[in-house]
Amino acid sequence: MGMYSYIKGTIEKKDEDIIVIDNQGIGYEIICPYSISANLGSLGDSVTVWLYQSVREDDITLYGFASPEMKDMFLQLITVSGVGPKVAHSICAQVEPDRLAIAVIGGDVKFLTTVKGLGKKGAERIVLELKDKLKKAGFASNNAINAGTVVSGTTDVISNPAVGGVASDAVEALIVLGYKESMAAEVVSQCYEEGIALQELIKKSLKSMAR
Repeated sequence: MGMYSYIKGTIEKKDEDIIVIDNQGIGYEIICPYSISANLGSLGDSVTVWLYQSVREDDITLYGFASPEMKDMFLQLITVSGVGPKVAHSICAQVEPDRLAIAVIGGDVKFLTTVKGLGKKGAERIVLELKDKLKKAGFASNNAINAGTVVSGTTDVISNPAVGGVASDAVEALIVLGYKESMAAEVVSQCYEEGIALQELIKKSLKSMAR
């Protein structure tokens, strides 16, 4: 992970792939496609851009993100073999964190191959390697949870058969995105509402964690 966490400043330049943020008279050139920068603001706006600094022998590049959740997703993607910062950032520009997590836990390789710059093999590796995080966390299957098996660190709402499916899927999604199981379970429990859809529950939980 690079030395920069985020930068606060004014948007001085904005084009299809790059923005320039002025911070105390220094202009920082940041790789940030329009699909991301559109959520930051317009020229002259004071903004916060979350950053990842990629350092190579002949190049130092700053990648920009519109939210900490988006940056967290990027950090998980670059742990996948064969997925470098450029491809990971391209995925972030096209897929929301909640949607990526749903694709991973559902094994939806077909959806991931719709991402520009990501082939079938890359999509398969993302599903396989990020899904492995669930195994490493010792997270049980939905069937086990719905049958009343309580995984260490989860809360009553996760083990409740009436809500376990959506809640446990949301916890799995958060683990895929890099959050610890105990924290994910606690936040999902707090954010759960009767009848809430999976994607909405994940979004709500991510926002809660960001605060």
